[in-house]
Amino acid sequence: MAANRSRRLRKKLRVDEFQEFGFDTNWTFDESVTEEQIDAIVDQFIDEIIEPRDLGFHGGGHKEWEGIIATQDIGKCTDEDRAAVKTFFEGQPVANVEIGELYDIWWS
Repeated sequence: MAANRSRRLRKKLRVDEFQEFGFDTNWTFDESVTEEQIDAIVDQFIDEIIEPRDLGFHGGGHKEWEGIIATQDIGKCTDEDRAAVKTFFEGQPVANVEIGELYDIWWS
């Protein structure tokens, strides 16, 4: 039956060519980081990683941040996207950086 799904139904169900992959991420800012520095680092993260790759970040925090990263349009994040996020945070005053595995954001 799955092979007989129409394009409209596949899109509605977010399967096959409409499947979307994303990944979870979280990090903790060092205690020495000020509010202004947190704002600047998060802005830099969005400006340098999220927007140029046409990704979206849904999450938040204060000293401890967590969220999900997915594409802005229907699509799949890649291991290169995960690596870019990891590389960005390696040069920041943060600890406990976790970059999750790719997963289907609608059906996992």
